[in-house]
Amino acid sequence: MARRPPHRSALRSGRRLDPVELEFASSAPVRLVFTAALAAPPSAVHRSLAEEVGSWPSWFRAVVSAMPTGGGAGRAVRLRGGVFFQETIMAREPDTRYAYRVDETNAPAVRAMLEEWVLSPVGSGTRVRWTMAADGPSAFLTAMRLARPGVGVSFRDAMRRLDRRLIPARHPSPGTGR
Repeated sequence: MARRPPHRSALRSGRRLDPVELEFASSAPVRLVFTAALAAPPSAVHRSLAEEVGSWPSWFRAVVSAMPTGGGAGRAVRLRGGVFFQETIMAREPDTRYAYRVDETNAPAVRAMLEEWVLSPVGSGTRVRWTMAADGPSAFLTAMRLARPGVGVSFRDAMRRLDRRLIPARHPSPGTGR
């Protein structure tokens, strides 16, 4: 049986987090930072991140649903395991940066969270740097640090899947013998 998306009121059953600004990405008590090189150009990567929000579950396996809210000023995101985030878009700079702050969540212990995606051209491709910045009690901060390897695996898998989505398999050139 197909699962229905959560009712709007179900997205509002979390708690409010501290409202942080963009500089939190560089000053948070815990910062998980990951990078990847993609063959896709920055414009395509940025479009998938910032404009095609609903496509996230097709390339980021941890995401079950993602939808724009407030006419594109925010997002409602649900992760595997039932965690949800109500977010505000903090930066949307074409081809270079996309950042959002978590305003409300049902995740325990977190006090503040912001994620930032910075895109840099590398040849015809893109270097992606994802920062997950968070604050909370010391046990939460320790748990975030311990989660770094698993979050890194999830990020690298998402970037491979996104790149495959954006750059279809190339067929060998005639006469190459492949």
